[in-house]
Amino acid sequence: MPVSSLPSKYGIGTLGEEAYHFVDFLAKTGCKLWQVLPLLPTSYGDSPYSSCASNALNPYFIDLDMLAEEGLLQAEEYSSLDWGNNPRRVDYARLYELRFGVLKRAFSRFNRTSPAWISFLQEGKYRDFAVFMALKAKYNGAPWTQWGEYAEYDEKLIAAFCAENSEEIEFWQFTQYEFLLQWNALKAYANGRGVELMGDMPIYLARDSVEMWQHRRALFLLDEAGNPAMQAGVPPDAFSSTGQLWGNPVYDWEKHKREKYAWWHNRILNALELYDWVRIDHFIGFVRYYCIPEGLTDACLGEWRKGPGAELFKGLEDKHIVAEDLGIVTDEVRQAIEETGYPGMRIIQHAFDGNPYNEHKPSNYPQSVVVYTGTHDNETLFTRISQMQGEERERMIRDLKAECKVAGVRATVATDKDICATILRLLFASKASMTIVPLQDVLYMGREGRMNAPSTVSPENWSYRFEKSDFTSALPRIARLVGLRKNKGNQ
Repeated sequence: MPVSSLPSKYGIGTLGEEAYHFVDFLAKTGCKLWQVLPLLPTSYGDSPYSSCASNALNPYFIDLDMLAEEGLLQAEEYSSLDWGNNPRRVDYARLYELRFGVLKRAFSRFNRTSPAWISFLQEGKYRDFAVFMALKAKYNGAPWTQWGEYAEYDEKLIAAFCAENSEEIEFWQFTQYEFLLQWNALKAYANGRGVELMGDMPIYLARDSVEMWQHRRALFLLDEAGNPAMQAGVPPDAFSSTGQLWGNPVYDWEKHKREKYAWWHNRILNALELYDWVRIDHFIGFVRYYCIPEGLTDACLGEWRKGPGAELFKGLEDKHIVAEDLGIVTDEVRQAIEETGYPGMRIIQHAFDGNPYNEHKPSNYPQSVVVYTGTHDNETLFTRISQMQGEERERMIRDLKAECKVAGVRATVATDKDICATILRLLFASKASMTIVPLQDVLYMGREGRMNAPSTVSPENWSYRFEKSDFTSALPRIARLVGLRKNKGNQ
């Protein structure tokens, strides 16, 4: 459940009342884990996997009602604004126009003499992000490459800018301070109700990011002029015949190795302060990564290069990390998973292809894996099932029945909804260490519920939201599924 997808009167899900209701919903059903999408600030395309900072927090998720309870806002100052009339979609353009003005009003009333705030500023954890955003404001949102004299990071020049723009810089630090107050309170509440939180860490950063602006020569693979030499992506696959051209700069792993991967260790440990578990996206990219020369318009002519593998994670083997090892899984990837000891992932949508050795079949799961119906990039389960016709559908039903027989699960296949229900029962009865399902799949939603279609930029991506009535209909289904899991001896 992405935070953005929670119900809200103010345009996007937040860390407020509905987040607490969702924790209550999970506790009532017996669920023990809530996985969120990255909490990072979003920019062009609205993807949380392409952020302007590796450790910053999205100001959109700050709950306005909670700011009002602090005395920083009056309810009419934000409830009277037009946040959009579609409760099923986030309107990011409207949020961009309205949210920061409301937050700045709250900041104008904030007590900047409190010891907690002064200590937060002195720690300086989010200062680089704040300076970056203040410069973005100065240049009307333009990327750092268009910042004139500030495009090349210079400490003396930045010190002078900070002295002249301290108010704007403190505002962006205020957004991080308030986010953490609300997040930490929500996490404590969830943990108190027996629910752990799993975060999601993208492997790559956006080109227009703090790190690219300030540290690009220490972190990324550049050409002689200091521009990205390669960009990240994946080769042609089931999602795209021309591959996926992500556009993110790729890391200079030799430099990271010389620094004993200190930047990565700090990043991971910082994430583990926020969450009980961290899912690291595109884990296979640490073993080998696909990169495309700068200037190409698709990913067909890229090349595979060797990454640091399990070496990067030395000293972190005991951490609560899930490795997203989806894609082309080689022996080297399997070895890295084994060396780190992290659970990998399985997607049951990929299981029913007639291959008895398919690792996504529940009968082939090792106990350590985390199993999903699908990720944020997949079609919903109902859509996938309804698209199957002819021999593909017959093969899927044969496979499904065979898997259910092994697991001792009842198989009903008369309708698409029956098949979805059967797959969910099979998933929850599996021996996987965790079973995680998007709420869309519990509710048998179709195309309207898809979270993201890779390699596309669209208002339909990252914008889906739930309404309160969805939870009422989902609760008994999830409770039955969790009960099935416990009856099978799983946690």
